[in-house]
Amino acid sequence: MSAPQRPEEKIEGGNGAHGESVQAVNVTPPPVERRRKPRIPDTPPAPPPPPSLDDYEPLLGKPELDELRFLASGLRARTLKMVNSTAVGGGVAEILNRLIPLMSELEVSTRWEVITGGNDFFEVTKAFHNALHGGEYDFTKEAREIFLTYSEMNRRRMEFGEDLVVIHDPQPCALVRSKTGTPGRWIWRCHIDLSHPHPGVWGFLRPFVEQYDAAIFSSPAFSRQLAVPQYLFYPCIDPLSEKNKELDESYLQKICDDFGIDRSRPVVTQVSRFDRLKDPVGVVQAFKLARKYVDCQLVLAGGGASDDPEGAAVLQEVVEAAGDDPDIIILNLPPWSALEINALQRISTIVIQKSLREGFGLTVTEALWKGKPVIASAVGGIPTQIIHKLTGVLVHSIEGCAYHIRYLLTHPELARRLGQDGREHVRENFLITTNLRRWLVLFQVMLQVAPEK
Repeated sequence: MSAPQRPEEKIEGGNGAHGESVQAVNVTPPPVERRRKPRIPDTPPAPPPPPSLDDYEPLLGKPELDELRFLASGLRARTLKMVNSTAVGGGVAEILNRLIPLMSELEVSTRWEVITGGNDFFEVTKAFHNALHGGEYDFTKEAREIFLTYSEMNRRRMEFGEDLVVIHDPQPCALVRSKTGTPGRWIWRCHIDLSHPHPGVWGFLRPFVEQYDAAIFSSPAFSRQLAVPQYLFYPCIDPLSEKNKELDESYLQKICDDFGIDRSRPVVTQVSRFDRLKDPVGVVQAFKLARKYVDCQLVLAGGGASDDPEGAAVLQEVVEAAGDDPDIIILNLPPWSALEINALQRISTIVIQKSLREGFGLTVTEALWKGKPVIASAVGGIPTQIIHKLTGVLVHSIEGCAYHIRYLLTHPELARRLGQDGREHVRENFLITTNLRRWLVLFQVMLQVAPEK
């Protein structure tokens, strides 16, 4: 259910920011044929070699890279293990895919392992995820037993002899039961918003969390009162990854041709997994409201992940909401579609992230880095990235989202300025090298080592 409509979010008969009267107009899209089936790649491309630290120098400058090498100098004899729930799909996997090669280049020995489980396990952990974001959940004894059974299976097949063990998010958090008798320090990295968790689920997980030596959150608002030290780490993007690097104009046009996108008309895009908390159906509704006033197309690009069994059902709900509208393009992309997502964000006139709940929202970071005006819900870590009307626009409802789609499409100079300022905000705060620096400093603190002189 959307939040109550705010006065500034009226879609009919409202006033623009400059006081002009805004009236509904009859916008009829030009006649088009029904979108042909988009050409989506069905085989993964060969992964490119990861960039080296020197490749970042044109973006960041040599002094910042020299600082990273200095900070890593005292950690070269140390070992690190990272554990999460999936190797592909989702922001955590993307971060680890870029962070670990940089750690290795700095001679910090790092291993990454992924937990396994049956569909029943990931149905429970998905329900935990939604409940920790504040959703309702009937937390049963059976769910508890499924979680503990698979956690024990994963714990027994893993070894934990490293100096540092970092466990990401709730799915593998019970692995901390292996901490006793191991030489290392253990850190729980939570990427989700715990500000209003389901009391039963949080009450079950909290005793595990408090066995760690420290916890990391993505925003001060996400944290809980705990008996262990807490740290703040912003998630990040890699500006040189396939999803964020610069692309040739010819490739952008190819993607539009493959997916049936008309570049002569405005393109509004949301890139997210097909997840109810990302509210893709609400995006369709906002688009249909906005199109009463302005001509535009909607692209909903998403996919699934191995730890999210709800994706297919949500995708079907989106298809039903879109109906036969030829200007709504729904793309169910495979996990290896980083270049395609990059291109979709770059050809977009506006990028949306209308989440109902959110962790940090790296799709917002990606769009801001590409200089795009972003309309996003004021939830989770998104307000850390979007300073309202300075680096983007924050909304609270379907009607507010529709209003700002229309407003930005009719005020291109404001849209351009928001995109420009948003990119600089990302450059200063949310790139992977900033994240890497935080990890190196925290590792020094946890292991009580100092850089070499």
